[in-house]
Amino acid sequence: GVPAVPTFFAKWADTLVGPDADVALSAGDTEKLDWEAELAVVVGADLRRASVAECAAAIAGYTVSNDVSLRDRQWATTQWLSGKAWDATTPIGPVVVTADAFDPVEHTVTCRVDGESVQHAPLDDLLFPPAELLHHASRFTRLRPGDLVLTGTPAGVGAGRDPQRFLTDGQVLETEISGIGLLRNTIRISS
Repeated sequence: GVPAVPTFFAKWADTLVGPDADVALSAGDTEKLDWEAELAVVVGADLRRASVAECAAAIAGYTVSNDVSLRDRQWATTQWLSGKAWDATTPIGPVVVTADAFDPVEHTVTCRVDGESVQHAPLDDLLFPPAELLHHASRFTRLRPGDLVLTGTPAGVGAGRDPQRFLTDGQVLETEISGIGLLRNTIRISS
């Protein structure tokens, strides 16, 4: 069933890369590099213990993200941090669309690997709508203008496939949200 509260984990600024940047790792960093196409919410006001309505009013806008995850690092312990906050593995962009110009329930998220669609879903399938997600986060931490909160990914990630499938050197990862734009990032794994 649907959980009562969302699962949260932290990412730092060094985790982010631009909309056309390479997602670059070294050989040995991971054997299980996975994609997770996601809507990112841009916080526009200080939020602490905020109601859902206050959170809705505080959304500055939305952008596209991909929570590229090192699954073997993520699953090595019960704490997901090292698999989720690896430097330069979270593409963001290409633009921020203001909240008054974008209603997530009217749009879709898509992920492609080398042109093959691996994820595609309506954003109204999110387990927690953006304002509710911010509400839950603001209960335990202060959200500040400019913070990004990624909203979760639909079915179709590589780890959920049978057989499992992961990203390799040279593959092109495209993440698109209708009404916002497209990220195009090449996977680079150096020896």
